Formats: sequence, C-alpha cells, structure tokens
Amino acid sequence: VEQHIEACELQKAGGEMAALAEEEATMLKERWDELLQEVQIKLLPSDEQDELMGAIIEIRPGVGGDEASWWAGDLVGMYERYCEKEGLTCKRLSYDTKEAGGVVEACLSVTGEEVYSKLKFEAGVHRVQRTPDNSQGRIMTSTATVAIMPLVEDGDFTIDEADIEFKTCRAGGKGGQNVNKVETAVHAVHRPSGIAVFSRQERSQLFNRQMAVKMIASKLKQREIEARDAESASARKSQVGSGGRSEKIRTYNYKESRVSDHRLGMNFGLDSILDGSLQEVVRLLRAGEQAERLKDLESSLRG
Repeated sequence: VEQHIEACELQKAGGEMAALAEEEATMLKERWDELLQEVQIKLLPSDEQDELMGAIIEIRPGVGGDEASWWAGDLVGMYERYCEKEGLTCKRLSYDTKEAGGVVEACLSVTGEEVYSKLKFEAGVHRVQRTPDNSQGRIMTSTATVAIMPLVEDGDFTIDEADIEFKTCRAGGKGGQNVNKVETAVHAVHRPSGIAVFSRQERSQLFNRQMAVKMIASKLKQREIEARDAESASARKSQVGSGGRSEKIRTYNYKESRVSDHRLGMNFGLDSILDGSLQEVVRLLRAGEQAERLKDLESSLRG
C-alpha cells in the first residue's frame, strides 16, 4: 500500500519519473488484486473431501461395443501415467477384460496428497472419436464412464458386513497357480443398496474380501457426497459441471489430434493428455470452481 501511495505521488511530479511511476502503479495494482483473490480463496469454507489422500477411479465402457471397451482400457493407462507424473501411488483393485481384449470394468486405488481434489473433475462421460482398424475408414464415436469416489479407510465409514453377501471364485488370468486354481476372487453384494463389486487382484481371499468391503463403503460414501452436492446451490450452478456420471465432460478426437474439455470450452493436445499430462486441465478446472464459489460467497454476503 505504501509503495502504491509513493508511486501515485511520483505521478504528480510529471516527466520521466511520472511514466515510471505509472508503470509501477499498474504493477502494484495487479499484485494487489492477486493478493486480494488469494485471501478471498483462503476464506472460502473448506471442503473436507478435497483434503482426502485416497480415491478410487472406476472406469466402465459406455456406448460403442468393443471399441468402447478398448477406450476404457486407454483411459486406465492415461490415469496410471497421470498418477506417475504426480507422484501418486496407483494400484489396480480390479481389471476385468474381454477375451478379445478391452476392459469390462476397472477400479484403481490412488493415494497421495490432495488426491480427491485432483481427480474429482474426471468424473463423467469421456467420448472418443477415432477410426478403428476394422471400421473400413469410418470414424466411430464411443464412450466410457468414469466415477471418482473417496477411498474409505478403516474407521472412516461404518458398514455392517452382515448386510453383504460374499461369493468366492477363481480369479483367472495371469498370476500363477494360486490365482487360477484356488478361489481367491471375491464377489460381494451389499443387499440394502444393491451395490455389487468384484475383487480379484490380491492372491489372498481374505485380502480380496477386505478390499471388496472397502469398495462398497467407498461407493456408499460417494452417494452421500452426491446427495449433499445435489442440495448445494453452488453445485447446481457450477460452471465446471456437476461431475455426474451422465455428464459429457470431454471429447478425444484422434483425426484432429485434440481433446475438447466441454466445461472449460478449451482444446488441448491429444498426445499429451493421453500421456497423462492432465495438470493444466486440473489447474483450470480448480480455478473455475474457486471462482464460482467466490461468486456464491459474495452473493451470500450481499443477501
């Protein structure tokens, strides 16, 4: 503030000093605006979910048949590379594939600093437009659905295992004789909600059972979050989208080598995004969310 006042005094002197003072005053005004916005953001009510250090990414093929399954597998690779770039720990909880290739369903466990806040904007429908090898040159449109859920740890969410029906089976796939010949895989159904999960990545039936319970708890926790957000005015009006499963958030166009984020109204390079370089997209979406929340805060203070 003192520097700004001094610059204004020099402007009154005229001449070369006045020009320099005007330039400095402009720079100080811009810095003042930046500091003011930083203070306002710090005053925003914190979202406890943004501080979570664990999340689950669930990826399922949508419309498009086999091509949608292949696309779901490509998204798994994209998120694994993003986690590697961000220094996050990513582990496959389940990865079910078709005989001909392609993913039926995949669940990834991700842990690290502010994981949920970095991943939450990925929830929704991811559309791809590309030319498969067997399409005779025709561009096909397929989709995959991504859901982001908080990873529930022991004690974070109470669930009665008596409400869960467990079935065991052979895991199948690669992993040695124990995986293929012993019933280590666990299929679990939460009867009250109808939520069903399948865990087979661990070589122990006990560990797969524990992971199935965590996956069900995470899905139930996410339902609570979605119900809370549905009642929130800021969630309804947010320009960055609701993060719902049915919301088309991004289109990946192979012919034009671009990715269009429909919430931002911006395009990004296809190769870099598929390589896991989502940092700029995440930064812009977080900034948009903060700007919307600031508007809500200002409106509430005026009202």
